[in-house]
Amino acid sequence: MKNNNILQDSHGRDHTYLRISLTERCNLRCSYCMPADGVPLSPKSHLMSYEEIYDIAKTFVDHGVTKIRLTGGEPLVRKDIPVILEKLATLPVELSMTSNAIIIDKFIDVLKINRIKSINVSLDSLDREKFKHITRRDQFDKVYNNILLLVKEGFQVKINAVLMKGFNDNEIIDFIKATKDLPIAMRFIEFMPFDGNKWDMSKMVSYQDVMEQVNQAFPESQIERLQDAPNDTSKNYKIKGYKGSFAIISSVTNPFCDTCNRLRLTANGQLKNCLFSSTESDLLKTLRSGQPIEPIIQKAVQAKLKVRGGMNTIEKLQEPKLHTKNRSMITIGG
Repeated sequence: MKNNNILQDSHGRDHTYLRISLTERCNLRCSYCMPADGVPLSPKSHLMSYEEIYDIAKTFVDHGVTKIRLTGGEPLVRKDIPVILEKLATLPVELSMTSNAIIIDKFIDVLKINRIKSINVSLDSLDREKFKHITRRDQFDKVYNNILLLVKEGFQVKINAVLMKGFNDNEIIDFIKATKDLPIAMRFIEFMPFDGNKWDMSKMVSYQDVMEQVNQAFPESQIERLQDAPNDTSKNYKIKGYKGSFAIISSVTNPFCDTCNRLRLTANGQLKNCLFSSTESDLLKTLRSGQPIEPIIQKAVQAKLKVRGGMNTIEKLQEPKLHTKNRSMITIGG
């Protein structure tokens, strides 16, 4: 081995953050995440069991991972989620979760017991009809009330909104105004290309577009640039006097690849070294064969490209042949 640190890539980046997708299933059908006609789901036997999730996670933690985020689909639709949380909570790692919050009210105690303090909630519109249109489900009130419940119960809540021109870009200021009385972190995400989501550059709302609206709506003296955390994917701001903050995740126009410390494990046990990568490494098959998974992890990490799975220009991102080799977002994990 050239390098004892199996989680350091050829560009000197140390990977300390693992995102684990627990399921490909979801109780919403968001258009930017899932193709309209759905996706073929992996057979149950191809998905990681809770023991396998724990074993793979422990290997990563043993080699330096300090943060694990659980995603889906919707992680809470998995029936053994309490057991998964209980097992992972025994590891010396910061645990967090991304959810659509539809059924999260049933899990408040389970989350607290298992040290989950930070929840990212996907919410792309504050308008009930728009929410119904984008998610293909009429669940806005449930989601919004559960966000309020999470805040009340003391969780750190981040709201993720994928911005699309002509759909929700006229709600940017409304979202920011929601941070006035709620101690939430509002995060605007640039629309990214995945298989089946009809990505089109013209639909994308850029970091610059967001800040133009912010600068028109608020005096410059009120807009405060916050210190970004190390390895942060977002550029963080707040309006002075507001309880919450807002941020822009500009993975298309201003990628944060130089400081990337993330790896992704899909629900069927494939390691993706980058969200945009079309290649995957099968950890589950290796684990089930009784072989060590460290060599597979190291090879995958070493193969990580410097920028966005090799799509290092906007022109390459606009080339459908490149991003349709990737999975749909629903099967990668949010």
